[in-house]
Amino acid sequence: MAGGNPAPTCWFSHHRAQHSLFSAFSEFGLLYSVRVHRNAAVAGPGYYALVKFYSARDASRAQRACNRQRLFQKSPLKVCICTRQKAFQQQVLALRSYKCKELANYYLGFNGWSNRIITLQNISGFDLENEELGGLPERQCLKYLCVVEVTLPHHGICTRGLGIAETYVENGRDPLEFVLKTGNVQKLAVEKALSGAFQKILLIVLENGKVAVEYNSAEEEPIDSLTDEELRGLIQVNDLSLEQLNLEEEEVFLSDFCFDEGHLLEGRQSN
Repeated sequence: MAGGNPAPTCWFSHHRAQHSLFSAFSEFGLLYSVRVHRNAAVAGPGYYALVKFYSARDASRAQRACNRQRLFQKSPLKVCICTRQKAFQQQVLALRSYKCKELANYYLGFNGWSNRIITLQNISGFDLENEELGGLPERQCLKYLCVVEVTLPHHGICTRGLGIAETYVENGRDPLEFVLKTGNVQKLAVEKALSGAFQKILLIVLENGKVAVEYNSAEEEPIDSLTDEELRGLIQVNDLSLEQLNLEEEEVFLSDFCFDEGHLLEGRQSN
């Protein structure tokens, strides 16, 4: 959804515009994002914004109610539905884990779902070429595998997701870098596994506002039917291959994550 303001007052800052738009449009449903930009020079002074809803129905309701209305300023706001999409956007991308949590909290409630870490394993292998030269290589690869379980008790649904993350420690003899990189890659593996578990959950929002939930998978995956003990025993480091798992790693800057050991181990069962 896009909106424009041809003549904003001088005090109407970028930050205030974004906050006002978020407050106005969030009344119609959960928002994915709100981005405010200045108009191009050829278009004259003003702002335009892209407001993304999770639900197309919520976006349509907001457009009908807000178009040419004075929501938070003197001049009317022009609101239209964006329909033009680039070809590469046809591909459905998985939501990040924090976006999955937003959806779950909004439609299911804070007590309507839970998650726990079943296993978080270090699957880092040694670089055989460097190992043959003798000693521990300075540049080490850290790779972690995580399995997270998401439970919806009121709907009788339980799914599991698997996540793999890796990074490199440039100076293997620096303990501080090793600890920080380990924490970052562990957290990233947990977040990927949580996102994977949520991808199997289909939320159906009915006209009356009620939410139905279904298990959304072509066929039941093995990790969803195995016990915790069977799952841990199935994961063998020397048999694990990223190509066999057919996972597509998303590009994430690990520096955006912080190390929080309490968060990583929260909900994890003691072995």
